[in-house]
Amino acid sequence: MAYKISDSCIACGTCIDECPVEAISAGDIYVIDPGTCIDCGSCASVCPTESISPAD
Repeated sequence: MAYKISDSCIACGTCIDECPVEAISAGDIYVIDPGTCIDCGSCASVCPTESISPAD
């Protein structure tokens, strides 16, 4: 199961540097590619706004 980024994302960039497989794309709200995400949770652990969670 991949992770997802909610609308509370502030596009700070912290998660991009943390992703070991470069599954996160920058934008107004960042996006995680579910096909690339390895479900490691590294991004969620560093998100200052707790905007990243496991996808449903």
